Amino acid sequence: MRSGLVGRWAAVTGAVLLTGACTQATGLAGVGATSPSTAPVTGTPVATATIPTPSHLAAEQPPEGGEPVKVPPPKLSKYTYTFPLKGCKTEYQRKLLVLPKTTIWAPQGCAFVAPVGGVVDEVNVQDRWSPGTDVGATREGRFVTIIGDDGVRYLGGHLDSVADGIKPGARVKGGQLLGRVGRTGNARDTGPNLYFAISWKTGPAFWWVRRGMVEPWDYLDAWQEGNRTLSPREETLKLRGKLGETPQCAVQCASARQQQEPQASKTPRPRKSSNRNDDDDDVITLTPTTAPLDGR
Repeated sequence: MRSGLVGRWAAVTGAVLLTGACTQATGLAGVGATSPSTAPVTGTPVATATIPTPSHLAAEQPPEGGEPVKVPPPKLSKYTYTFPLKGCKTEYQRKLLVLPKTTIWAPQGCAFVAPVGGVVDEVNVQDRWSPGTDVGATREGRFVTIIGDDGVRYLGGHLDSVADGIKPGARVKGGQLLGRVGRTGNARDTGPNLYFAISWKTGPAFWWVRRGMVEPWDYLDAWQEGNRTLSPREETLKLRGKLGETPQCAVQCASARQQQEPQASKTPRPRKSSNRNDDDDDVITLTPTTAPLDGR
């Protein structure tokens, strides 16, 4: 009997020890026996909240939209102009060197076209220039001039050829073929180019006027890349009013022969109206051919 009692105490003692061990290991139900520890922080914390952009900064951001709308350049005159060379790569001077004209470098045979609608004025189909004489009236070789509907004269010189049907009095449209770029006249020893000049109509004896009176490069720039309605009419009118229709030659006037003479011949000038007879040999009479620049 004593042995049975000892066995029961042993069983109870084992149960108590077992219960204590379990309680120490697990603590309360669902709670660890050891104190929780804070997990170490690794890396850089990532902010998940959206930070609003201040209103003064938000206003500087460009709004989203479609393609920009191209606004045509303002219309500056009732005339529409075309760059005088067509279908080829060109380069030209944009500064005054000797005369108020420009040299447009272009491949041989490039098309020279009317910069504006008008009437053909002068045509020279023969290259009469000679380096031995260097006569001023022949320096542009083969050339064509037109009087535009704006009343302005345009010259294209050093041409290799003149287009069929281009003769004085012929009506042409802007962009119509007038000739082909070449090396005639005093461009004989240079690369092919177009001598381009702006002036007003005079008689053939006043060849220095047709060689260029108005600087052309601003107009060429506009016609090629910007505003094709930029017109030289106003500037031409103003300059003609200041200098007169037939001003005396001032630059590159004498030929090689005249430079060798002791006294160069006088510049011809138009005869003035007078009641007396004037037989001065240095004065020539020209049929008035000046085209009006107003009322168009």
